[in-house]
Amino acid sequence: MSDWNAAVIEEFRANSGKVEQFGDAPLVILHTVGAKSGQLREIPLVMLIDGDRRFVFASAAGAPKHPDWYHNLLATPEIDVELPSETIRARLTPLDEAERASRLDQQAGIMPQFGEYVTSAAPRLIPVFEIVPV
Repeated sequence: MSDWNAAVIEEFRANSGKVEQFGDAPLVILHTVGAKSGQLREIPLVMLIDGDRRFVFASAAGAPKHPDWYHNLLATPEIDVELPSETIRARLTPLDEAERASRLDQQAGIMPQFGEYVTSAAPRLIPVFEIVPV
């Protein structure tokens, strides 16, 4: 795990899910399983909450390739998801194209850098996953 991720996770756990550099953005920590290594990985991500639905974005900050955790989820989509108040078991389900684009637009309206990620990642399409408790 990178030092940056470790620091974000530490602050998340110490402050009931709040991390100063993300302001009021809701965060989550995915506990994925490495597709090749089988090792447990912890990934802090910004989450979109819409009613009782939750979403995460494989933006990789607009990089030209998907983040490693994306491949891990394809191999093992049922994982533990750490929320500020609890850890739940969930299946991360990729959205269809119409809802994927809509949720990215919604997130960009809240955090404009997500719109920049879409542009800089092109032609890669940024996958969006719904966190569905099991």
